[in-house]
Amino acid sequence: MAHIFDKTKQFIAALFGKTKEPIDEQLLQSIESTRFVVLDTETTGFDYTNDRILCIGALTLQNSVISVGDSFEVFIEQEHYNQTTAQIHGILKDCIATRPTELEALQQFLEYLGDSIIIAHHTIFDVTMINKALERNGLPLLKNKTLDTAILYKRTLLSSYLLERKDNYSLDDLADKFDISKKDRHIAMGDAYITAIAFLKILNKLSEKKEITLVQLFK
Repeated sequence: MAHIFDKTKQFIAALFGKTKEPIDEQLLQSIESTRFVVLDTETTGFDYTNDRILCIGALTLQNSVISVGDSFEVFIEQEHYNQTTAQIHGILKDCIATRPTELEALQQFLEYLGDSIIIAHHTIFDVTMINKALERNGLPLLKNKTLDTAILYKRTLLSSYLLERKDNYSLDDLADKFDISKKDRHIAMGDAYITAIAFLKILNKLSEKKEITLVQLFK
């Protein structure tokens, strides 16, 4: 009911010229009805140009439910390999016999993603790696809206000179804070799952004092 009221309020504001920005229809949806895709990538490193995506793990979050049944996981065939980062994510060069090419994997991912809002932790890294791969394969770049749990988490923290705040909070920090198991940490699907739980915890924290809308999450 509340989201209908918010929609009406924004429509009236736009009608009487009280807002300079055009209404974004997608942001007028309620948080509950919005389809979010929470994702993580495992890569050969952090160089946007030279490193490659080894795995994309993603799952759907809608109506406050993490739908493991509506998930996506793909291990990608890559020539480039980095033994050092393999010690972190555990993906070996020949550990899976049959893997799709980067182009095939991206096409599968785009079909799964659709126009959903992307959530990730340090989103700019994952989205940039995916966009670089899309560019290499002659595919259009992502235009999906994105949210970052590393940024949203900061909004849950009390502002006080007595409390020390970090510039950056890792996914481990959030898992510790919200008592989320780190059993599958550094596996793309595992990290996506931790991120999805952290996002729901953040929403709960932000909603403690007043109801929060999708528009407010993007401010």
